Amino acid sequence: MRLASFALGAFAAVALLSPAFPQSADQPVTGPWTDKSLSPDRRADLLLEQLTLDEKLQLVHGGSPYMGEETRQPAQSLGGAGWIPGIPRLGIPDFQMTDGRSGVANIGNRGRYATALPSALAAAATWDPALAYDYGATVGREVRELGFNVSLGGTANLIREPRNGRNFECWGEDPILIGRMLGRELKGTQDQGVIGNINRYAVNDQENGRFIYNTVIDRRALWETDLLAFQIAIRESGVGTVMCAYNKLNGAYACENPYLLDDVLRKAWNYKGWIMSDWGATHSTVPSALAGFDQEMPSDKFYGAGLKAAIENGKVPMSRLNDMVHRILRTAYTLGIWDNPPKPGPVNPFPGAEVAQRVAEQGIVLLKNADAQLPLNPTVSSIAVIGAHADAGVLSGGGSDQVDAAGGNAVQPPPNSDRNATRRSGVWHPSPPLAAIRALAPAAKIAFDSGADPSAAAKLAAASTVAIVFVSQRTTEGRDVENLSLPDHQDDLIAHVAAANPRTIVVLETGGPVLMPWLDRVPAVLEAWYPGIRGGPAIANILFGKVNPSGRLPVTFPKSEADLPHPVLPGPPKSDTQSTGADHQPEVPFDVPYTEGLQVGYKWFDAQDKQPLFPFGFGLSYTTFTYSALRAGPKQITFTVTNTGSAPGAEVAQVYSSLPASAAEPPKRLVAWQRVQLAPRESKTVTLAIDPEFLSIFNLDKQSWELLPGEYRVLVGGSSRNTPLSAAIRVVP
Repeated sequence: MRLASFALGAFAAVALLSPAFPQSADQPVTGPWTDKSLSPDRRADLLLEQLTLDEKLQLVHGGSPYMGEETRQPAQSLGGAGWIPGIPRLGIPDFQMTDGRSGVANIGNRGRYATALPSALAAAATWDPALAYDYGATVGREVRELGFNVSLGGTANLIREPRNGRNFECWGEDPILIGRMLGRELKGTQDQGVIGNINRYAVNDQENGRFIYNTVIDRRALWETDLLAFQIAIRESGVGTVMCAYNKLNGAYACENPYLLDDVLRKAWNYKGWIMSDWGATHSTVPSALAGFDQEMPSDKFYGAGLKAAIENGKVPMSRLNDMVHRILRTAYTLGIWDNPPKPGPVNPFPGAEVAQRVAEQGIVLLKNADAQLPLNPTVSSIAVIGAHADAGVLSGGGSDQVDAAGGNAVQPPPNSDRNATRRSGVWHPSPPLAAIRALAPAAKIAFDSGADPSAAAKLAAASTVAIVFVSQRTTEGRDVENLSLPDHQDDLIAHVAAANPRTIVVLETGGPVLMPWLDRVPAVLEAWYPGIRGGPAIANILFGKVNPSGRLPVTFPKSEADLPHPVLPGPPKSDTQSTGADHQPEVPFDVPYTEGLQVGYKWFDAQDKQPLFPFGFGLSYTTFTYSALRAGPKQITFTVTNTGSAPGAEVAQVYSSLPASAAEPPKRLVAWQRVQLAPRESKTVTLAIDPEFLSIFNLDKQSWELLPGEYRVLVGGSSRNTPLSAAIRVVP
């Protein structure tokens, strides 16, 4: 009911607003560019003819409340992440921008509620493209309901660096998994009648020095890893905007990098939308304009008077400015925000909460379940619930992806604490696992301990039948984690509790992989990620078997940082090292060399013959599955999956392939998968098409994808390290 009351509050706040797109209902704008029978390109061309130079320039830069008093926005701005004023005389709408990765963030003062979805990484762990679409549709629907028309969500960066503070915004470490899942998410968003965004283009994989570092990577590796994720997602979604990143790539800033923007995005991929900067990522006028960049956000430092002068003195041709504006107008027509603009209103919280819980339940990964400790029996006599504010709520990731907690942060910083206390402790959504556990075990004696004193927690655990230890890892935009260990001595807490009670279950709320020095001492571990507004019930439903876990890891969990391609997080020279926080970025530029090349994530562990803590694609169930009857060809494979246990469940059947030795590739790559729902003892035949591009390498000489002749080996199973079926296929020239 709390959600419903907040929806009413949102309605009260937005009902008094002027329309987000100021036009006169009595005197509608007319002109040939308003003819819906014409193509978006033709309408954009006709409208472009009506614009003055100053009006064109008005559309290629904008403002944001993030940037201080100098860009204070007028009343018609909705106060989101960014705003570009429209041109009422021609009917051009305002562009109202808000962040929208795991829900609508930065909604300004015009709304009171948006659904806090699980993190994108939790959604990726579902391996369910249909659910990814629902996830994106929820974001798009609420973006529109709040009156915004541009959703700044959709991160396509690979998890190369597991200490990256923004990994929770990502969709995994494999470009094909990312591309397909994110493509469906962005399609879901745009189908609601808003413009989507894919970011951060490209190879933006750590927060340490994010404004100044230079990513160094060879072009074949670039195409087969980071660019491939963007290429698939852009192709499958038709996303309207691409956000270029802060960092340099091979010596040139991403927002003025002609190879990234012109050679790849515009020419090779024939991209029709527009390219905007990350906030403050524009570094020039003429070089960026000539490289194919379109819109500076959120200031006019380079694309205001500077661009006007460059146009007037011929350093930037008028045709380039016209192309910028055409792309913006065409996208507005294509995605319907011109003909069917959003109208601010209340957010209906109930559909979003339902999607949030489904994503959380399907994305939770059962990492360990020795001796079938889970699911718990509701008749258990006593349970100790320990740690991570499980009595109050569930943790979320910080930064521009931070969705406001309904009713306020469930965990308030101590009185008189400094202004950074909330940033350090994080925002907790009011969905307490403790209450959900009590609801599913009403007869049990259930007690909570904060975990602040490990000895006290161990005493409670010793007196209980089962101990459930909740632990968390706060991650946020603006800073990377120092290491992969759980913070605040939580490893010690687990060790104390496990020593006191052999039936200790660990529930992780993290932004990505963590180390587990206590793994051998506990029988069961759940990875719940950041589970969103319905995280408490989702976790409880998994613990008690109301839902059979089916999440699979979209990222490898290493045993130690020494096993990573870069055991030490790249940074500036040690003598010049400063804080890695957003407020104190290191000032000395430095390189981030991707010496691992093609070996990203599980491909690194395979190629280096390193054993991970938990491999990519891994996840347990309360039932068991077997694979049989593989028939493989170069374009399609067929196999059978059987549920051999006594509980209904879903298996994520994964298909990998090795390439011919001449390809000089890592041992295998993901090429296809399918979630398969099975009743006890049920078998299903799975037939999957294999996209030839997913078997190809990028030929630098030809500047195109190439399917090499030779023998390929198809591997099928439940994770990257568990592939019981294999077959050779041959590709002939």
